[in-house]
Amino acid sequence: MAKKGDDQQRPIVIKRIKKTAGGHHGGAWKVAYADFVTAMMAFFLLMWLLNATTKEQKEGISDYFNQTPTVVSATTSGSGGVMGGLTVSPDGAKKNDSSPMAPPTPAKTPQELSDAELEKEKQKREEASFDDVKKKIEAAMSDDEFKELAKNLKIDMTPEGLRIQIVDQDGESMFPSGSAEPFEKTKKLIAKVADIIKQTPNQLSIRGHTDGVKYSDENGYTNWELSAERANSSRRVLLDNGVRTDKVSNVVGKADTDHYITDNAADPQNRRISIILLRDSLVREKGGVNSTNKVGVASSITDAPSFAPTQGNVTFP
Repeated sequence: MAKKGDDQQRPIVIKRIKKTAGGHHGGAWKVAYADFVTAMMAFFLLMWLLNATTKEQKEGISDYFNQTPTVVSATTSGSGGVMGGLTVSPDGAKKNDSSPMAPPTPAKTPQELSDAELEKEKQKREEASFDDVKKKIEAAMSDDEFKELAKNLKIDMTPEGLRIQIVDQDGESMFPSGSAEPFEKTKKLIAKVADIIKQTPNQLSIRGHTDGVKYSDENGYTNWELSAERANSSRRVLLDNGVRTDKVSNVVGKADTDHYITDNAADPQNRRISIILLRDSLVREKGGVNSTNKVGVASSITDAPSFAPTQGNVTFP
C-alpha cells in the first residue's frame, strides 16, 4: 500500500485535446472567381464597344493592332500544313500585296514607255490642261468686271478639243448687225480668253457662225463673208493680246451651216465665235486637211478633222 507521502511526489500530467472545425480548403477559388468576373467584364465591355462603334472605327482599331500583317499563303490550299489540307477560309489565305516581300512595280520612265503608252500619257496631260483652262475662264467670269458677260460665254469639250464660244443673247449682241467689227465689250471678253490660253501649247481654230437669217446685199456679200470676217476680227484681237501668230491653225467662216441651237435657226445664240484649242493628236495627223475657197471659208469639216497650220492668215477678195 502506497504511503501518503508518495502521492504528493507524483507529477501531475494535464492532457489538452485540440478541437478543430472543418477547413475551408484554402482561398484558391477566390482567385479563380475574380478572374472569371474580370473576363466577363471584359467580354461585356467588348460587346458594348462593337455595338457603339462604326465600321470605319472598327477597321481603324483592327489596323492599329495589325500594323504588319504577314503573308500566310499565296495559294488556295492548306495541303501539307499542320491542318491536314484544311484552310482558314474557303478561298485560302489572303495575299497582302503591300507586304515588304512584294514591293510595288516602279513607274516606267518616258524612255521605257511604248508608243501607245506615251500617247496615252500625252492625252492625260492634255485633258488636265483643258480642264485647268476651263476652270480659269469660269473663275474670271465670276469677277464683277465680267459678270454681265458670263452668259455670253459657253465652254465645252468636243472631239476636236476644248471649245470656247462667244455667243449672242437676246438683247446682248457681240457684233453690230451686219458688221465684222466687234463691240468693245466683245474685245474685252476675247482679251481675257487670250490671256488664259496664250500659255497653252495647243493650236487654235477660230470659227465664225451666223444664224439662219439670210444676209446679202447688192454686192453679193453673204453670211459666208460675214462669218469669215468676224472670225478674222477675233483672230486679230487674240494676237493683240499676246497669242502668238503661229498658234493659229486656221480661221474659218461657217455661215449658218453649224447651228448651236439646232431646232431654231433664228436663235441669236447661233451667232457666235468659236475658239477651239485643238487636240495635239489631230494637228499631227497628215490626212483630211480642211480645204478652203478663195475667201478663206472652209468648204468641208469632218467629224474628226486634221488641221494644217496656216499661220492664221485668211485671204479675202
